Amino acid sequence: MPDLSRILGIEGTAWNLSAAVFDDDLVSLFSHPYSPLKGGIHPRDAAQHHASMMAQVIAEALPDPGTIEGVAFSQGPGLGPCLRTVATAARILSLSLKIPLIGVNHCIAHIEIGRFDTGLTDPVVLYVSGANTQVIGYLNKRYRIFGETLDIGLGNALDKFARSKEFPHPGGPVIEDLAKSGSWIPLPYTVKGMDLAFSGLVSAAKESPSEIEDVCYSLQETAFAMCTEVVERALSLSGKEEVLLVGGVALNRRLQKMLSTMCDERGARLAVPKREYLGDNGAMIAYTGKLMLNAGVETKMSESAINPSYRVDQVAVSWRDEYNLKLQHAGRYSESSQIRGAEALISFYKDDILKRRERKSYRIVELDERLIRERTRSEARLLVSARRDGVPTPVIRDITRDTIRMECIRGILLKNSLNSENVREAGRVTGLLHSSGIIHGDLTTSNMIMRKDRCVFIDFGLASASDEVESRGVDIHIFFQTLESSSSRVKELKEAFIEGYKETFVDAGEVLEREHEIVLRGRYL
Repeated sequence: MPDLSRILGIEGTAWNLSAAVFDDDLVSLFSHPYSPLKGGIHPRDAAQHHASMMAQVIAEALPDPGTIEGVAFSQGPGLGPCLRTVATAARILSLSLKIPLIGVNHCIAHIEIGRFDTGLTDPVVLYVSGANTQVIGYLNKRYRIFGETLDIGLGNALDKFARSKEFPHPGGPVIEDLAKSGSWIPLPYTVKGMDLAFSGLVSAAKESPSEIEDVCYSLQETAFAMCTEVVERALSLSGKEEVLLVGGVALNRRLQKMLSTMCDERGARLAVPKREYLGDNGAMIAYTGKLMLNAGVETKMSESAINPSYRVDQVAVSWRDEYNLKLQHAGRYSESSQIRGAEALISFYKDDILKRRERKSYRIVELDERLIRERTRSEARLLVSARRDGVPTPVIRDITRDTIRMECIRGILLKNSLNSENVREAGRVTGLLHSSGIIHGDLTTSNMIMRKDRCVFIDFGLASASDEVESRGVDIHIFFQTLESSSSRVKELKEAFIEGYKETFVDAGEVLEREHEIVLRGRYL
């Protein structure tokens, strides 16, 4: 198919109405943001703003409509009233000019314009905006979500805190400025495997009696460290060597610095697109629409309905080359070498291993020391408890402040031996774990070892004692997310896991229903 040269893109998922024309490069870009008088975004008011300014914004970006060969629009995720306004304008242009219509996933557009601007090939993506916080990677013609927020997006979290202190909108820049003169105070740090949550952190920050500069500093340090930790886990799991930071919150210098430090220590490359491409903008819609149209993807009028909960993993990515995961420490888990995971250095000594949690330079010392100490103690205690209740785990030999000496489990990592039989056994052992009142917290295929026909659970660093259905559902959600990001046989493997899980856990049905609810909640809140 010939390369179509000039595409109009219209963005209007939330606060910013923006239009752009993209050819071989950006031709024009014009935006007119909605700015609330008080508080956050009011969807109907924002949609009315978009409707009133639509003709002017498009005219500024596209003086001569006859020069474009397609019109792309943000189909979702986003605020329903805003999305409908943009979709209506795009349909009218498509029909009147008799040119193709392309519905674009807003999140994927952030990624594609970021790859275009930075030159990255196959990165792990941290997408942080008002409503979205996701760690994303590409596999088998889809963007897969390694991990994401379980409640609100990072930008919304910052804005909620800012509104409670009557800061102007958006609150992120004010928080960033105040944080420069702040000192550390402890706040909740919530990472659950590859996922994270900000609600508890925001509530604690709002209620803190400390000086506002200290609260802003600690809010940033905690939230950004959580994001960086999950990105590092995704790098470790996938073997990728690039990190792309996109979304409006990506403007924050402290977040950029944390990710840069982490990437330097892991030998990875961090890239951040130029400022005009970070926030919501028409250029990213136009460019992604161009990629899609040139790959033969066109949206029929009957398929152009908006999707406020449109997820990146719902889109078949036909315009990208395929890349294979370069899985680290593939094959057998043995005493032949040292292994550096996302959190710890594993050293092998005959029949034992030493798991030493490494200092993370991107985290401030006070937070880092607390996490190392708490996770080491908790891991040892819960390993013993799980083993006592029939869950195959390593035998502990000794423990210090940052190191556990334990039995070396010889076998093959589950992520390197994904088949129905092995995943069914993983489900069976997960059922035993949940029956004992323990949440693994990082239930990924990298933390399970197949020893003959038994699945041994390792790495209890994020484990906790809980009988809550929600926590169990998150555990299962983490495991399913790992399958989504590392296998093309997800349906088959999920079914096998569920069979094993139901075999050993009496309340499996309730937990699986909750996991489904977690998936359906959506992140654009």
